[in-house]
Amino acid sequence: MLVVRPAGPSDLGSLMELAVLSGRGFTSLPEDETTLLDRLTLSEASFTGAIAPREAWYTLMLEDMETGRIEGLCGVRAAVGVSRPHFSFRVMTLAQFSSAIGTRFDHQALVLVNECAGWTEVGSLYLRPERRSGGAGSLLARSRYMLIGVDRPRFSETVMAELRGYFSPDGTCPFWEGVASKFFRLPFDEADHMVMSTDGQFILDLAPRHPIYVELIPDAAHQAIGKVHVEGEAARAMLENEGFRGSGLVDIFDGGPTYSVPRDSITTIQRTVALPCAAGDPGDAPELLVSTASVDGFRAVRAKVRFEDGRAMIGAAAIEALRVAPGEMVRVRQ
Repeated sequence: MLVVRPAGPSDLGSLMELAVLSGRGFTSLPEDETTLLDRLTLSEASFTGAIAPREAWYTLMLEDMETGRIEGLCGVRAAVGVSRPHFSFRVMTLAQFSSAIGTRFDHQALVLVNECAGWTEVGSLYLRPERRSGGAGSLLARSRYMLIGVDRPRFSETVMAELRGYFSPDGTCPFWEGVASKFFRLPFDEADHMVMSTDGQFILDLAPRHPIYVELIPDAAHQAIGKVHVEGEAARAMLENEGFRGSGLVDIFDGGPTYSVPRDSITTIQRTVALPCAAGDPGDAPELLVSTASVDGFRAVRAKVRFEDGRAMIGAAAIEALRVAPGEMVRVRQ
């Protein structure tokens, strides 16, 4: 059985392995042990409540209980832009009109903004390629919303997700090459690494302060604005199924789109109910997403659930995976 559980420092080896597999442009999963260990330590403190709620960053691991192997991960950051700005480009239309010649021009432009400050971010969704079927991706992605739903006040009223931007088959990033590199003048991989491993001051120092007219940038970079990495299409579809929509914001490095949704409008949160659990044979009941009802020790699985007398009856394997006792509250996505 697959179980989603909190990550901690002991997961460093597995997280490093997934970071290598994830490839270029996966900013939240850098191939740097020090950075990843800091994140895992922060995750442990977040789940135990050892830090302020707005500073929390929860990392969840997808573990195969039979083999003990970590098959994927995802994360929930309680609030972005708290300790430093969270910059994006907003794609805007700038209108210009000349009364002298009676002509109006509408220009698309990229404008540097810091609109997401305080928003909750769901991200870092990555699965081993061989696990991208059979419901594992859905379990992992939706576990983030189950976590948010357990204690909504810990999280912002707006939830966002940044999707990895488009890379050409030759491994280059058209948006970086045509736009961002002109300001940062670093190799993409170095700049990408610095986002997570430094305080981000270089972004504050070097990011463009004036609108960038889209008509003036190379066509390849233009076409990449808001375009999703080939490996991110499934993630986008899952976001849209949960109610996320494009916000008009794109990443300042790779041009990938930012999606957002009101927290309480997320489909999984709306369709989840809390019930006491009961151990038993659910028979041919449908397989649903089930989680614990607390942030501390949060766990989630897919299991058959039969609703009976106001209880959620689940099998022994699910009871063991969730580490709950009969009668304890669980949350079930209907």
